[in-house]
Amino acid sequence: MIRYAHKETGLQERIDQFEKLYKTKEPRIHAFLPEAGRFARLQREAGALDRNLGKLANHSPLFGLLLGVKDIFHVDGFPTQAGSRLPARVLRGAEATSVTLLKKTGMLIAGKTVTTEFAYFSPGPTRNPHNLAHTPGGSSSGSAAAVAAGLVDLALGTQTIGSTNRPASYCGVAGFKPSLGRISTAGVIPLAKSLDHVGLFAHEVSLIAAAAALLCPLWQSRADPAQKPYVAVPTGAYLERASDEMRAHFENVVEGLQAAGYAVIRLDPFFDLDEIVARHNLILAAEAAQAHAALYESYRWLYHEQTAALIGSGFTITDKDLGTALADVLNLRRTLNTLMDLHGIDLWISPAATGPAPKGLASTGNPIMNLPWTQVGFPTLGLPSGFNRDGLPLGIQLAAGFNRDEDLLAWGVGIEKALGGIS
Repeated sequence: MIRYAHKETGLQERIDQFEKLYKTKEPRIHAFLPEAGRFARLQREAGALDRNLGKLANHSPLFGLLLGVKDIFHVDGFPTQAGSRLPARVLRGAEATSVTLLKKTGMLIAGKTVTTEFAYFSPGPTRNPHNLAHTPGGSSSGSAAAVAAGLVDLALGTQTIGSTNRPASYCGVAGFKPSLGRISTAGVIPLAKSLDHVGLFAHEVSLIAAAAALLCPLWQSRADPAQKPYVAVPTGAYLERASDEMRAHFENVVEGLQAAGYAVIRLDPFFDLDEIVARHNLILAAEAAQAHAALYESYRWLYHEQTAALIGSGFTITDKDLGTALADVLNLRRTLNTLMDLHGIDLWISPAATGPAPKGLASTGNPIMNLPWTQVGFPTLGLPSGFNRDGLPLGIQLAAGFNRDEDLLAWGVGIEKALGGIS
């Protein structure tokens, strides 16, 4: 992987290296949207950063790194298509707050990355860098694949069900979803406002933490990195949704962490998993219909049939039913927080996906392992934890209590290191 640290070579030389790598890998992976003059633009921007470097005595660790941006984020100077056939002019908006903040650190926008249509299920052309015959996951498919291929250092994605942690697992990279609302969604085309989270992809947790500290207001960790967290495994119907292959791998990871000194408890927090899934689907449909009502009325024929079916079903859901579902979400969040307090649990650990990336591009995979944590808005961190016998990545997922994002990433650095010693 190319690291775009300016201390080693000039930024413009690094852009030359990026161009060579891009021309080798991108024609096979299709992680990015096309952009005329991409490398000339980057050279201009890199030159401007180089000239201003002397003014930045305390520059950010993100300075000069390349950023991929999922194409539901508005970025000044770039059209937003959101993986759809709708005219870009009707999707225009002010630049996303997260993008603006990262640009101010001196990050360079490598380009817009491929997304499923409006961050739902209709896949784009992106392929898994580890095996081109397999999906990279979705909806943040291009962002995960771009990081996995070493084309960018950091990428922005989103998660409304499993669109950060699942593709991170499939592509063998780290993926972070913050607590609901912790990173601003301003300037991001919404899918379901009560479920939408901005996500981050990178190869190392430390880089994600550097970006999260910038993007999350009042960032301050309470965790002692030297003290190992008390970890809980969610059992029952939830864990049974993972494949035999993934469960065997996951148990090996848990045993390895125990051998490394991590204490583990097993509990069943999602005994009503079917109800949780039904509630999520109801909220998603109802709020997608709200978000897309005006566009759908004018451009219904341009929506993919899967997205159209979601929006159409959302129009049939009453405000009363939606309100009840949202109240039940808060109850589940309180229940999980109480359960963690009663047992002294710091982190939950689970598979990040039901298995390795499925073959083919028609589906982006099953997000069930991510859904409950997304619904309650807990922060989650996906970490690569090995490969299956076919060479496809497998990943685990850590979840902390609501608004304990800092602690999650602090502990995540230690667990990331421990995973390196588990075969």
